[in-house]
Amino acid sequence: MNIQLLYIGFAIRGFLLKFLKFGVVGFSGLFVDFGLTFLFKEVFHVQKYVSNAIGFIMAATSNYIFNRIWTFESTNPNIALEYTEFIVISLIGLVINTLILYLLVSRWKINFYLSKVFAIAVVTLWNFFANLLFTFAEV
Repeated sequence: MNIQLLYIGFAIRGFLLKFLKFGVVGFSGLFVDFGLTFLFKEVFHVQKYVSNAIGFIMAATSNYIFNRIWTFESTNPNIALEYTEFIVISLIGLVINTLILYLLVSRWKINFYLSKVFAIAVVTLWNFFANLLFTFAEV
């Protein structure tokens, strides 16, 4: 077997494994987001949008930590900058998600939940590639 093909095969496998890990971390963030939003809204009676923001920020923070350690295995000593980049990319993803939902649901009258699945898929790709190429890019 050609050594270059072998190298490409390992690179593709590593890339797919990284994407799978990213998905697992993102799925765990869903529980953090919903759990904390529920806790602050229903138990502590914090205003619903504030509760939602707390859930979002804490989920993004836990996602950053797990992606830094497990998915991308970052050793970048500038954690503050890396975290900021991750949060900015997450916020851009939130804007993309909202825009897709608005277009599909309000403009094109597509089912909300079907639209949400599509929006999540697009934003997952955005978040993964943006973080791969910027936040966790190997220097």
